[in-house]
Amino acid sequence: MALNKLRQLDQDSIGITLPKDDVRIEGLLDENDDLEGEHYVHIRHVDEGEWTLELVSGIDI
Repeated sequence: MALNKLRQLDQDSIGITLPKDDVRIEGLLDENDDLEGEHYVHIRHVDEGEWTLELVSGIDI
């Protein structure tokens, strides 16, 4: 089981790193292994110590 460290981003936000291999599987990286375009993820707290992440498409901002 891979472990990822939570990081303080700013006063109001905490971040977590997603493994690049997992992001690559979703087809979100370009030919240089950089994130291609803008992507949004819905994070849902499910239970104590448990969250789900869902890649959201079709967002008009």
